[in-house]
Amino acid sequence: MPNPFNPMQVGRIPLVPESVDAIVFWSKNPAPMLHFLPTIEDMGYRFYFLFTVNAYSRALEPNLPPLAERISTFIELSGRIGPRRVIWRYDPIILSNRTDASYHRENFENLCQQLAGRGKRVITSIITLYKKTLRNLVPLENQGYVFDKEPSRNPETAALLSHMATTAAEHGLEIFACAETRDYTSCGIKPSSCIDAALIRDLWGTPVSSKKDPGQREHCGCALSRDIGMTDTCPHGCPYCYSNMNPKIALKQYKSHDPSSPALIGSPEPSENNPSAMQHPLV
Repeated sequence: MPNPFNPMQVGRIPLVPESVDAIVFWSKNPAPMLHFLPTIEDMGYRFYFLFTVNAYSRALEPNLPPLAERISTFIELSGRIGPRRVIWRYDPIILSNRTDASYHRENFENLCQQLAGRGKRVITSIITLYKKTLRNLVPLENQGYVFDKEPSRNPETAALLSHMATTAAEHGLEIFACAETRDYTSCGIKPSSCIDAALIRDLWGTPVSSKKDPGQREHCGCALSRDIGMTDTCPHGCPYCYSNMNPKIALKQYKSHDPSSPALIGSPEPSENNPSAMQHPLV
């Protein structure tokens, strides 16, 4: 696993089942994995999914399957592993002239109706506009999009989140906020732990510590873990994504994946100055 801030520094993370407390999969489209779920479970791994379903237009999510297919995948995944192990993510919330608060109210309610009973909780967040995100959104601005550059300060945001909390509750969903600098508890949305030690203990009785991962953002509540994903490898090409510097580079790297390599991209060897021992049990 190359260090994302220093690719020349490479460590090794053992994935033998006895070394892994649980795996948390993030995905906008886990359909290609469904066939392999029995194999993963037979190998002894415990896992749950964070499944992002936003239903944005092709301009914002250009390479995803149609929404109906993703809803079908969500339903099938929930049926296979149970609704507590499929957590819906409605994020990031992008406020613009084409995705304003009224758009999100209607969109979120429609998705709640389709996903009710298929999951137990939903996690949301307001978009963070990093420099690379702003750069990738420029082509859409040239096409007429006007993005709210400070959505957390928009007076409509709190009202929107309150409405989402009410809507979620009406459909039997708990709603949480992901790594928000503002506390939206007054809106009915508590802070979340996407890598949730309490959930893992409850699901499997695994004695996982709730200690916050110090390597994450200040307001992130995730438990200690090791991220085995890599930036600039997702082919979905969403211009709002914070994990891709450039969609073209990401697509190129995605295509260079070697299934026989222990790394997602290339075949790097562990560095002497980067110990191979696993620091945290979750991945």
